[in-house]
Amino acid sequence: MHPLRTAILGCGGFARRHATLFASMPDRFQLTAFCDKNAERAAAFAHEFTNDAAQTFTDHHALFEQTPLDLVAICLPPYGHSDEVECAADRGVHIFIEKPIALTSEHAWRMVAAAEAAGVVTQVGFMFRFGVAIQRLKRLIDSGEAGPVGLMSARYFCNSLHAEWWRDRAKSGGQLVEQVIHMIDLMRFLMGEAATVYSVQRNRFHQQMPDYTVEDVSGTVISFVNGAIGVLYATNGAIPGRWINDYRVVTQNITAEFTDANHAAFFYTATPEARTEQIAGTEDYYCNEMLDLHAAITDGRPAATPIREGARSLDVALAATRSAQTGAVVNLLSHL
Repeated sequence: MHPLRTAILGCGGFARRHATLFASMPDRFQLTAFCDKNAERAAAFAHEFTNDAAQTFTDHHALFEQTPLDLVAICLPPYGHSDEVECAADRGVHIFIEKPIALTSEHAWRMVAAAEAAGVVTQVGFMFRFGVAIQRLKRLIDSGEAGPVGLMSARYFCNSLHAEWWRDRAKSGGQLVEQVIHMIDLMRFLMGEAATVYSVQRNRFHQQMPDYTVEDVSGTVISFVNGAIGVLYATNGAIPGRWINDYRVVTQNITAEFTDANHAAFFYTATPEARTEQIAGTEDYYCNEMLDLHAAITDGRPAATPIREGARSLDVALAATRSAQTGAVVNLLSHL
């Protein structure tokens, strides 16, 4: 099969990471076009990654109408989404899309409907699922060796003003929706579907900034259909220059302490000797998610994290925000 003719829609920071990956695998991906509302950014990407060989666009409708494509990587900020998924699906173009895939559940599920009706392969950018340590625990859970999962805690700590749009809840959805959704997705990956969510979210450190309307501390408790419990805590007031996400998982037979998705210590607790397994993966999970997407397209199978997963994790994140706004527990069973 020829390399996948690939376009990148939205030429920002994460787009650069993906463009670098695509360019490093020319036997699998051919960067064909770049699209951004800022023409100079699109042109700069084309120059850097294709020596000006790729086409550039400022409108995604023109991109899909004028360029034969196999794959589009949608790297837009949450507020930037419109009908790009539907446009790609209508033309049979496979889709990689960054999280969160939308700012409303209705929009997200319209995307799902369009992609699934067209039969295109989709992958959402929940790269932590591809971590070596996460994959190891998932296999132990699925095989039954780990026993049932009882508890998972996860934290997301940073300290940055981020982009102007990120500080605006109307454009980003807030820290939990835009960042901590990664942790929500890992909980769903390991523990199944959520049943209820209760969240408290506050702006404690940025009250004097008039354009800062998102939370900078939060605590969230999620109950899962299988009886497991998830606890999330996050802040944008921690250590400047450090981006910390780590997690603890307790199953009947294993306690797993993760420093990140690739590194963990597994304590096997079903026997008195409590054997310990150290996992230190070196694989690039961003690369692994793209390799899985390429294999899914070439093999004609679903990718590991299709767009439906993006909608489901978004629903939990949005439910947490509703809970924080109302002070009530939100029931998610009606969404399953």
